[in-house]
Amino acid sequence: MRQLPNLLVGLALALLLLMGSVFTVQQSETAIVLRFGEVVRSDVQPGLRFKVPLIDNVRTFDRRILTLKAEDKRYLTSEQQDVQVDYFVAWRIEDVAQYYRAAGGGIEDQAITRLSPIVENALRNLINRSTLRQLAEAGRRSETVNLIEGINNGARTLGIRVVDVRIKRIDLPDDGVAGGESVLERVYNRMRANRNEVATRTRAEGQELAEKIRAEADKQKQVILANAEREAARLRGEGDARAAEIYAAAYGKDPEFYAFHRSLEAYRESLADGRTTLVLDPDSEFLQYLEKSRR
Repeated sequence: MRQLPNLLVGLALALLLLMGSVFTVQQSETAIVLRFGEVVRSDVQPGLRFKVPLIDNVRTFDRRILTLKAEDKRYLTSEQQDVQVDYFVAWRIEDVAQYYRAAGGGIEDQAITRLSPIVENALRNLINRSTLRQLAEAGRRSETVNLIEGINNGARTLGIRVVDVRIKRIDLPDDGVAGGESVLERVYNRMRANRNEVATRTRAEGQELAEKIRAEADKQKQVILANAEREAARLRGEGDARAAEIYAAAYGKDPEFYAFHRSLEAYRESLADGRTTLVLDPDSEFLQYLEKSRR
């Protein structure tokens, strides 16, 4: 009976040792095992794991994607335009042992404090070499990839890998002085001047093109008229030649009738308007057929 308490104590100690040697890592976590403050095992995968009781200590960390939300920052573009940028960073723990050492025991706030200047410096470099229009298109894949690569070069020492950086909003600070133009007004006036310049250039190019088209059209018109007149003259010449042939043939068959027909045409053309008065000698050859008809 005296051995029973000792047995119970032994079982209790064994149970405590067993419980102290087992730990669980959740599916969304990763862990490191510390021995006297030194990392002896890192990147412990999810599941039921074992450690040395009373000696080893376990620290777990979230291995999911985390978010760094920054306050609005002011930067200068390549046009020396002051802009206010709101952005966020998606990041995750890449090397848990390095993260533990760099973040002062894996404190997330301290890790963010060290990550923020790296992100701001990379973002400042991007904005300083970009125009306002290019910043509005900062979602382009090439620019995003280059930005993330630059941040990860500095964040590697923290055991962190940045997954994505997104610019949520770009504002123009409206802090103009009294009696002067604000930033928004200056940008608007510059944009309006640029649009007016483009419109003026476009109108000038349009007028130049219109003049070229009109000159080409006038040239084509002159060529067409010249060709038409040449063709008409040729056709008139051929018609006159054919008419002369017909007149000559008719004259050869009956000269008297031909002379009579020509006289009638001359009478018709002379008196065509009905108001013409002819004063002629009665013996004129022009009236010879009229004299013959009276006889």
